Amino acid sequence: MGDGKNLVGIDIGTSSIKVCQLKESKKGFALMRLGYAALPPQTIVDGQVMDASGVIESLQRIFHDSKIGQREVALSVSGQSVIIRKITVPMMTPAELEEQIHWEAEQHIPFDIKDVQVDYQVLRRRPEANQMDLLLVAAKRDQINDFAQLARDAKLKPVVCDIDAFTVQNLFEMSRGLPPDQTVALINVGASMASLNIISNGVSAFTREIANGGNIITEEIQKQLGVPFDQAEAYKCGGPAEGGAPGIVPEPVARVIESVTDSIAGEIQRSLDFFLATTGEGEISRIYLTGGSANLPSLGQAIERRSRVSVDTWAPTERLVVEGKEVDRALLQARAAQLSVALGLGLRKQKEARS
Repeated sequence: MGDGKNLVGIDIGTSSIKVCQLKESKKGFALMRLGYAALPPQTIVDGQVMDASGVIESLQRIFHDSKIGQREVALSVSGQSVIIRKITVPMMTPAELEEQIHWEAEQHIPFDIKDVQVDYQVLRRRPEANQMDLLLVAAKRDQINDFAQLARDAKLKPVVCDIDAFTVQNLFEMSRGLPPDQTVALINVGASMASLNIISNGVSAFTREIANGGNIITEEIQKQLGVPFDQAEAYKCGGPAEGGAPGIVPEPVARVIESVTDSIAGEIQRSLDFFLATTGEGEISRIYLTGGSANLPSLGQAIERRSRVSVDTWAPTERLVVEGKEVDRALLQARAAQLSVALGLGLRKQKEARS
């Protein structure tokens, strides 16, 4: 994967910050440090940081409390400022491609090319057609710079900036491998959005972000029951509200969760339908679901019912061993489903070669 030690993975999400430090050995990857901090509502909205000082303080506290001494980190971005396209270009040498890529990007990216950072990966070379398929990625420089500056202000050294959907793919590949002759879908449902990445024959064929996540369920419980956000969140997760009787969740909560998860599943299904209708790829053989909301059984059931494809809930930590004595096992168990992006970032190395 690369040279040097692994970077510390930092996932700055809408509702929380997750930090993972991994160490690679001959036996695989070990979790050495884990940090988590909840963020107040409206700290980050649509990928934009509204309270920079709050994020910086949380990062500093996580690194201090988790006893993480390493400063080199990997970050990721997502949302409307990220564009991912699969494109076809004429066959050319790596040097020619490096020279041409910005011109090619201008034809496919709906932003001013001066405002974005562009990267790419060659997916397939087809000499018989004198063509090559690329995965083209563009992210707005402003968001990358904002997140990098947060890290620097927290006395950290940002080395890599990745895309959420690809960090999840890297972790899944490490954990289970990518089937070379099947099409599978990876869905990561976070607090404010869900990322969909469809992988065909071992390479990413389609990505899309859906602007709904776990928070919309919490907000609907809040609205229907007339309770504060924190109380609604506790009900959604199956626990009582603060001061409530243990294990007692109001009966209407289940109906709300079922209704909203079905709505999220409907949006996911529209993206799956679009992929199947426009790419000519084969049927999707399996869907893997992760993220905080993957713990809600009704979400996987709704996706399976609509797509008629088997849905597996995938734990991002399934292939990791825990070696760090500082790792809070209770925190790991409670937050495991939310760690896919942070763990995927933790796989990145200080020096990596372009494939």
